[in-house]
Amino acid sequence: MIIPKLHYISQGDSPKEHLENIQKACSSGAELVQLRLKDVSASPKGWSEKKILKIAKEARDITSHFQTRLYINDYYKIAKDVKADGVHLGKSDACPTLARKHLYTWQMIGGTANTLEDCETLISKEVDYISLGPFRYTTTKDSLPPILGLKGYSAIMDVLKGNTPIIGVGGITTKDVEAILETGISGVAVSGEITRDFNNIKTFHELLKASSTKEQRHTFK
Repeated sequence: MIIPKLHYISQGDSPKEHLENIQKACSSGAELVQLRLKDVSASPKGWSEKKILKIAKEARDITSHFQTRLYINDYYKIAKDVKADGVHLGKSDACPTLARKHLYTWQMIGGTANTLEDCETLISKEVDYISLGPFRYTTTKDSLPPILGLKGYSAIMDVLKGNTPIIGVGGITTKDVEAILETGISGVAVSGEITRDFNNIKTFHELLKASSTKEQRHTFK
């Protein structure tokens, strides 16, 4: 299955806000949304899986209505329960190999990377895509790993082997897309820039598709 070039990562101060923003993203044309509850002020670590499952089911109802793909961050068992299209696993979450044993064969797995070594490890574990970042400083994550920027992306992409799609993530705006694609990155995962203005989804789509020829030219150098 082809991974969409644009991923919307949900934001909100409450589960209700996350769901409202997912609905806005879907109605604005998002092809893939990731339910990520880690920035909610009432920490998910204090919630029961039953509570998280309820939110995930509501997210699944919204995305199904719009025929938008839904990925669940971290909770791979819940991703299976709600028949989400995939799961995204951070560096401190479950191992992709373990998650794969629990998921349906058609469900996709993505992983987070910050270094070339991270990417190579995830590729060896046969993830379906890798989110590489952060591109720049972002407030959506605590304990931010080293910023990569265009130089970091280029350095990794120039030596990385394999066909696993690499998605840029971390403070990315519409102004960054063209230069990011020229490094060989396949697409982008965005949270803040879209949550601030859901019309940016259309702009991101236009930029990602318009730059595809440049991406191919870089890939086959």
